[in-house]
Amino acid sequence: MRNTLEGGRRAGYLTALGAACANTIVAIACGLGLSVLISVWPGSLDAIKICGALFLSWLGVTSLYRASTRADGGIRMSADGSAPSRSHASAYFGDGLGINLLSPVHISFYLSVVPAFIPAGASRFYYPGLAATHVSLALLCHSTWATGLDAMRRWFVAPWKRRLLQVGSGLALIALAIKVLA
Repeated sequence: MRNTLEGGRRAGYLTALGAACANTIVAIACGLGLSVLISVWPGSLDAIKICGALFLSWLGVTSLYRASTRADGGIRMSADGSAPSRSHASAYFGDGLGINLLSPVHISFYLSVVPAFIPAGASRFYYPGLAATHVSLALLCHSTWATGLDAMRRWFVAPWKRRLLQVGSGLALIALAIKVLA
């Protein structure tokens, strides 16, 4: 959301592409060996959950901090003339990549949900097919959100609305972190 508001639809698409690359990396890691690591060291899943929850909490607290210290919630908008979008497209891509690589939700999804849909005796290409379907659908959804949010950018020109968005995002991230630990 922040990246689309800051840099427009292109920034949202780049963030979505970074997220898709991260999902691909996580799916490959899970398919190739993360499940072996967890079977050898069951505590590794707990470590992944704790680290992921800490990361989500950090993102949430950072959002709340920005909302409390900046009139615009720390979400710059190129449309309001207050600040240009970032000069390097790789920054938007990196946001999507980093956040999704560190998400325990994606790791859990590829370790527990995807294998539950693999029938006995399935081809070794079944898991990669399911993972590719998820990555493709997630990319489509993120791109659609970026398109929709870009169309709504005029609504977010008022700084207090971006501040409110930061508060809502921060609280949602902290709630998700608590849910991950539960």
